[in-house]
Amino acid sequence: MATIQIRHVPSDVHTKLRVRAASGGQSLQQYMLDVILKHADLPTAEELLARRRAQALALGETDLDPEMIVEIIRADRESH
Repeated sequence: MATIQIRHVPSDVHTKLRVRAASGGQSLQQYMLDVILKHADLPTAEELLARRRAQALALGETDLDPEMIVEIIRADRESH
């Protein structure tokens, strides 16, 4: 397993994260690992658009309008 070290975290942010970890009965390391794992599972906007374009091609659609793109991104965010 790889190691990540983050330097120069502002004191107020560090305190907030420590409090959140403690309130969940976790060490700061475990809490941050959980945060990173959750974030890594979220698709980027580019990944969402690529997925939608692939779906559109499979369905024979030729164009994605901006409102459809916004709706796709919103739906995906709400599903997490």
